[in-house]
Amino acid sequence: MRARNVTDGVLWVGSIDWDRQLFDELIPLPDGTSYNAYLVQGSDRTALIDTVDPTKTGEWHGLLDALRLTKVDYLIANHAEQDHSGSIPFILERFPDAKLVCTPKAKGMLIDLLHLDESRIATVSDGEKLSLGDMTLEFIHAPWVHWPETMLTYLPERRLLFPCDLFGSHLATSELFMSDASRVFRAAKRYYAEIMMPFRNLIERHLERLSGYDIDIIAPSHGPLYDDAQFIMDVYRDWVSGPLANKVVVPYVSMHGSTQVLVDRLIGSLADNGVVTVPHRIAQGDTGRLAMELVDAATVVLGTPTVLAGAHPQVAYAAMLANALRPRVMFASIVGSFGWGGKAVDQLLSIIPNLKVELLAPVIIKGFPTDSDLDAIDQLAAGIAEKHRGAGVM
Repeated sequence: MRARNVTDGVLWVGSIDWDRQLFDELIPLPDGTSYNAYLVQGSDRTALIDTVDPTKTGEWHGLLDALRLTKVDYLIANHAEQDHSGSIPFILERFPDAKLVCTPKAKGMLIDLLHLDESRIATVSDGEKLSLGDMTLEFIHAPWVHWPETMLTYLPERRLLFPCDLFGSHLATSELFMSDASRVFRAAKRYYAEIMMPFRNLIERHLERLSGYDIDIIAPSHGPLYDDAQFIMDVYRDWVSGPLANKVVVPYVSMHGSTQVLVDRLIGSLADNGVVTVPHRIAQGDTGRLAMELVDAATVVLGTPTVLAGAHPQVAYAAMLANALRPRVMFASIVGSFGWGGKAVDQLLSIIPNLKVELLAPVIIKGFPTDSDLDAIDQLAAGIAEKHRGAGVM
């Protein structure tokens, strides 16, 4: 890709990774991703906002060559994670007079991660401004979005916010700005669920602060840019603090059919009670989709057979994932079967201490479901519907 114009004096100089399928050896990337960097050319000085993943440094070299860029005064590191910081050493070598600008916390992290020369780094305080001549960069500290050292960079003369990972999406596209709102919405929701959801309380406070800024364009470091800044800010407000959906997410595994019968009955019974169900067969499913469905679900029900007296390992993994992501679910339960005994319920409950949920009576049966077992599932479904009505989500 070549440099692309974002607005007067601002160029996109990033890289698109069409083929990447996994992030952090954990997060599926069904739509690839991008590493966005931006060149801000003021009347007196030039600043580069973030860099690209080190796997793309060679490609990036060609893009910068095509620009015939001879000088970078400042390299702004909004975030120390290597998909944004990994090409910093290349830039500091290419532009020996460039100063790396970051938060005090980021300074130590960047030195640890990249073995940078401390003398090349300048730290900025929250709200500090840096003049480029006819344009100004204002630095907004935003710790835990999603690392402790992160900051956002605001360009008031263009009403443009560079938030790094905040508001991003893992979406490879040749379009610079969002055009297909529904596609970007799903990619951004998946990104929020996988990366930002554990920090939603802090994000809510950052959103309140950003409401005091005039922002027309949001230029994140992953995915397309937003020339309708309000769109992505509004959906973030909804995800962090909006009403939950009348929805039950059911991550489950069935080894010999018993748990499958229970889940199928639960889906039908919940439908009869006016509750939407999203089943997620873990062994064949996308964990990113599971995370995305948990963003606004009111209830989660784990379905598990018993393996060596405990929960199926993949269900335990789903529980661990949910515990780490900390969705806002209000209610939880467990359904499943065993052959001779076990402690699946106690094990799963011990894995999810971060979920501040009301536990609804689990339905754990011996062997293949009987009519009375299915009646118990119907009672669980009716209880979930009653809880949803009481919580105002249906």
